[in-house]
Amino acid sequence: MSSDTDLHLIQSELCEGILTIRINRPEKKNALNLAMYRALSEGLRLAGDNDAVRVVVIAGTDGCFTSGNDLADFMAVPPTGGDSPVMTFLQAISTFRKPIVAAVTGSAVGVGVTMLLHCDLVYAVADAVFQLPFVNLGLCPEAGSTLLFPRLMGHQRAAELLLLGEPFSAEQACRVGLVNEVCPAGELVALVGRKALQLAARPAAAVRLTKELLKRDFAAELENTIAVEGEYFIARLESPEAAEALQAFMEKRKPDFNRFS
Repeated sequence: MSSDTDLHLIQSELCEGILTIRINRPEKKNALNLAMYRALSEGLRLAGDNDAVRVVVIAGTDGCFTSGNDLADFMAVPPTGGDSPVMTFLQAISTFRKPIVAAVTGSAVGVGVTMLLHCDLVYAVADAVFQLPFVNLGLCPEAGSTLLFPRLMGHQRAAELLLLGEPFSAEQACRVGLVNEVCPAGELVALVGRKALQLAARPAAAVRLTKELLKRDFAAELENTIAVEGEYFIARLESPEAAEALQAFMEKRKPDFNRFS
């Protein structure tokens, strides 16, 4: 379920009705490039069409979930519309009908956090660290997060995470409802496996219908929000602020936004 060129970067394994999709690029902190986004989208598409798949688990490697976008790859070929690999993945995960369980270890940054909003169960190790640095990079949030975060935790808490872009802990993520449960690192695999098996044992049609009903009252608004955020995100990629943030990142210095109004 992965692209031929990056087969080892997105790994898939089906066992007992559970498809585990693993982000496997630890040397780059599991940063997502365009080929990986395509592989993730294709993996979800195939999982949705395969009756043998009852649950999807999304995981990273032991030390990291994903550090978000591979900035060099991302800026070399930035998204230009709704059919870009990034936007295609967001559409795929936000409309996926079967249950998704996330297993978070290490760092979850940017899309590594916003994708969790589209997972049904999220479990994290105690030392996991989350961050939403979109504004810090001169960008705006994506994946419907400007709709879903306030719904999840209230405006002020959502604004603090999205506007300041500071790291927050697994316990904080659990308190605001982003994570279901925090556990010691050595217990995550067993916990996620147990929950996934419980879901796989439930009547599949009833599970899908319940997931659909849970999202029914905001599904159309979410689709629109993802599209609007995407348009602004693409525009922001060409902004002077984003250029300064990227240059500062590459030069390992603090960006200077004072000259921009």
